Amino acid sequence: MDVFKGCSNLTNITIPDSVTSIGNNAFGGCESLASVTIGNSVTSIGNNAFSNCTSLTSIVIPDSVTSIGEGSFYQCTSLKSITIPDSVTSIGAGAFYDCDSLTSIVIPDSVTSFGDYAFRECSSLKSITIPDSVTSIGNYAFCDCNSLKSVTIGNSVTSIGNNAFCNCDSLKSIVIPDSVTSVGASAFSSCNSLKSVTIGNSVTSIGKEAFYFCRSLKSVTIGNSVTSIGNYAFYQCYSLKSVTIPRHFTGEVGVPSGCKIIRR
Repeated sequence: MDVFKGCSNLTNITIPDSVTSIGNNAFGGCESLASVTIGNSVTSIGNNAFSNCTSLTSIVIPDSVTSIGEGSFYQCTSLKSITIPDSVTSIGAGAFYDCDSLTSIVIPDSVTSFGDYAFRECSSLKSITIPDSVTSIGNYAFCDCNSLKSVTIGNSVTSIGNNAFCNCDSLKSIVIPDSVTSVGASAFSSCNSLKSVTIGNSVTSIGKEAFYFCRSLKSVTIGNSVTSIGNYAFYQCYSLKSVTIPRHFTGEVGVPSGCKIIRR
């Protein structure tokens, strides 16, 4: 129910303990809403529930909540901090898309999935740890997080989606753990500060343009299970000096001229 949607003069709201869910679009477009208190009986936050609440600076989600809906905090451009409790198991697509003041967020071990675009354009986000409970990183999940310097990928992640970390200009290194079997198309494209990449031993496929235009990339080590490397995977990586690949791999690697391919 969107009874408060677009209430541009609403500045604060307290959701009582009698409420069990916050509906889709409930407070969407409440541009003056600066303070929200969520009661301890709320179990779900609906799609776009607080989208475009551009004055909201912080929010505490109580430990009764198990799911955060799609686009729930989309374009909350003043949101600097948020606490996600251990009760939350899923974060919907685009949940924090374009929260460009958000500097940090802790994804608890209870979360098993977060949707595509979940943290896209969180341009102030500096670090992220993806817990071992998460099994996949969605398409465009952290794309355009220009301040992101540190990424730790948990040991249960099996796939990194298309464009998952594209245009993360501050990211300098990445270790893809052995649990990962596929790296999507353009997953790390245009990460202009990325200097080194280690790709785990379970990765079988690297998508096209996966590291396209990573201009600072100097070395890549690819694990023993790779069977396919997509077209232009390392295209326009002008600083790339060496790519280490398993001896059995006979496909095209697509490295720039002058780059040494080391077979081990």
